[in-house]
Amino acid sequence: MYDFERRLAASRGFAAFCGTDEAGRGPLAGPVYAAAVCLDGARIEGLNDSKKLSPKRREELYEEICARAKYAVAFAGVDEIERLNILGASQLAMNRAVSELISKVRSEAVLVDGNVARGFPIPAICVVGGDSKCASIAAASILAKVSRDRAMEKLELVYPGYGFAQHKGYPTKQHYEAIRKLGPTPIHRMSFLRKLFAEEKHTQNDDARFRGALGEDLALESLEHAGYTLVERNFRSYSGEIDLIVRNDAYIVFVEVKLRKDRRFADAAEYVDRRKTERIRKTAEFWLMKNPCPLQPRFDVVEVYQNSAAGSETEINHIIGAF
Repeated sequence: MYDFERRLAASRGFAAFCGTDEAGRGPLAGPVYAAAVCLDGARIEGLNDSKKLSPKRREELYEEICARAKYAVAFAGVDEIERLNILGASQLAMNRAVSELISKVRSEAVLVDGNVARGFPIPAICVVGGDSKCASIAAASILAKVSRDRAMEKLELVYPGYGFAQHKGYPTKQHYEAIRKLGPTPIHRMSFLRKLFAEEKHTQNDDARFRGALGEDLALESLEHAGYTLVERNFRSYSGEIDLIVRNDAYIVFVEVKLRKDRRFADAAEYVDRRKTERIRKTAEFWLMKNPCPLQPRFDVVEVYQNSAAGSETEINHIIGAF
């Protein structure tokens, strides 16, 4: 991680730099947090993408980063998320953190996790998957995640009954049931809840469609974080339906999303059988006839495992070239 970011900064001619990342793009409630970190020569063992660390390990690293590095933490509130959209609010939060940090420490550039960098006060370098490649971005991801988790635990005291201390505002069964029972709070992102209120009341088919849309939302967020761009969603033809069509510089990718609670019976991808893949291929051929594309086609599966149990985290597994 340290060598990667130093080579990257050196290749761009920057001697002093910081990293920034956000936490909280996917939840239904609460602010989005961001942090900016300048390690300034400090080597902290165990830095990684905050999502890959246990809560206990995140807390330990949070304390060490705060003690040994220069940092700043900022957030964008729910009103800003609604006004700007979640991407714009995430960029705003990162800008605030970077602006505060560079008022205290010299930094010639900022390494930004993801593929979007807007309006930063110093030159910005995008690093897709930076929280698992760059030490300073990984440190920022940990500070942002822990700071937001602590904020959501405090909001549980303000709005009891929603389970914010457990799910931190993310879309879990417990959270949806609380919203249905108690209604939304002032910290809920109403633009994120439109699908919930648009659903018919609680029939089995409605619930299945709702969970399918939820799985696609989570898969798309993960793909965009990895550098893909959405082309079309839920494309239908006489042959069938494709959940997501995305692209990057080399491929046009037809994605089947499978949402499951766990792997007790089988991996989610095993539910994509031969008949299903044939329907997807025919639908993709139909799409390509309507939308000629110079990119190489590819068929991926994104497995989404989301257990509604308290404390359970969503696991997303992207299988490239699945069939």
